[in-house]
Amino acid sequence: MTMRPYTYLTLSMTPDSAPRLAVSFHTAGLRVHAGVLDKPRPSLEFATPEAVVSISTSGAGPVTDADLTTAREIFNAAARYLADCERLHSEQSATGKATDQTAA
Repeated sequence: MTMRPYTYLTLSMTPDSAPRLAVSFHTAGLRVHAGVLDKPRPSLEFATPEAVVSISTSGAGPVTDADLTTAREIFNAAARYLADCERLHSEQSATGKATDQTAA
């Protein structure tokens, strides 16, 4: 069974705990944009028609050492994601299971 592309959002709110928001993008319709906003500060955005996730510096202020660490973690995770996608796509192509689906 193949599921159609989707974006999934959940908000959990329980007493005595901070609210937790989870966003899952499962769509080729995902758009990613990076740039510099006012003040200036860097911004990274993941967006679908259903949801947007924006990442910027701590407190929307100047770039800190912690911000640099976070940016490096994002970069390294994205590189691993790319490598895994390329490897799995290659394996699926070899077995005839690869598909080229786009968002509906």
